[in-house]
Amino acid sequence: MRDLYEIIGVDKGATDNEIKKAYRKIAMKYHPDKNPEDTEAERKFKESAEAYSVLSNEQKRRQYDQFGHAGVGLGDAPGGAGFHGNMSMEDIFSSFGDIFGGDFDPFGGIFGGRSRRRRVKKARDLKVTLKLDYVDIVKGTDKTIKIKRHETCVTCSGSGAQSGTMPTSCRHCDGTGQLRQISQSFFGQSVVVKECPVCNGSGDVIENPCKTCGGNGIQRKTVEIKVKVPAGVAEGNYMTLNRQGNKGPKGYESGDLIIFFEEKDHPVFTRNGEDLITEVQIQFYQAALGLTIEMPTLEGKAKLKIPAGIQAGQVLRMRGKGFPKVRGSSRGDQLVRVHVQTPQSLSRKQKKLLEELLSLNGQSEPIFKRVELD
Repeated sequence: MRDLYEIIGVDKGATDNEIKKAYRKIAMKYHPDKNPEDTEAERKFKESAEAYSVLSNEQKRRQYDQFGHAGVGLGDAPGGAGFHGNMSMEDIFSSFGDIFGGDFDPFGGIFGGRSRRRRVKKARDLKVTLKLDYVDIVKGTDKTIKIKRHETCVTCSGSGAQSGTMPTSCRHCDGTGQLRQISQSFFGQSVVVKECPVCNGSGDVIENPCKTCGGNGIQRKTVEIKVKVPAGVAEGNYMTLNRQGNKGPKGYESGDLIIFFEEKDHPVFTRNGEDLITEVQIQFYQAALGLTIEMPTLEGKAKLKIPAGIQAGQVLRMRGKGFPKVRGSSRGDQLVRVHVQTPQSLSRKQKKLLEELLSLNGQSEPIFKRVELD
């Protein structure tokens, strides 16, 4: 899948204004009115619009920079557009026409063909929290979550009208959903387009509302959503599944589903960025002689060699046993802090052996060091 910055034709560090100018140039080049019956031009027109929909949104751009296509619900992620032309012309003109200025189709005056679509309203987004185990994070995982959201009413199929009846065309706006007010001034004629207050922009009036949804065309339901969690995510990260939020009444675009990640506490490990931190306690004679132990990791067990003469508090590094970096091939490390246990009581034989060891090594004087305070 092509990089979004490549599609727009800008560098990753481009400013919002540079992205806006680059998108306008591409949209002008591949506009359908300029390229009639050219399917390839239409594909590029839609592709650039989908890329701009992400890069022009500060939140989505940040997610894309961090997680790639999956972070903004594109590609194989549920609800993603995946650059297959799922963004309609209606969506494009209603969402991005304003970057060219004016209340009408910015291309109409240039290519002369298309009237400006009215702006599509959007239903409310949903936000949920997904708790993850360390094992899920290190490998990436597929999760199925249950959420409550507004769905299209099954009784009226979203029309809002009672069974056996149909919405009627709004007489106030003649079914257009809009009211145009034309006025003359010293500078010429001006046109102001407003949403019809009677039908709320839908163009229809429901005289016999559905008893199930009360005429809204939506009802609250519990649904299951599949979530593809990238490896290496951390607490506080989030991803957006486009159009997986609330469904709206007729004429509304579905909201998005925003998923925030939380980490479950692990009984052995503590996370520090991509690294894992844990501790191991050994006997003082093991510290003197050295040993090899089986150390737990997030993917099973691995051997760890503790060198002879290790000091209390020393940290050993198990490379590549930490978390993977998001959108990267490298991994963090597992850091093991070694604690040396001194026995509090000794048997006669143990005491005798230690006294013999002391006599062999000779009595050493304590060493004093200056402590630097923070």
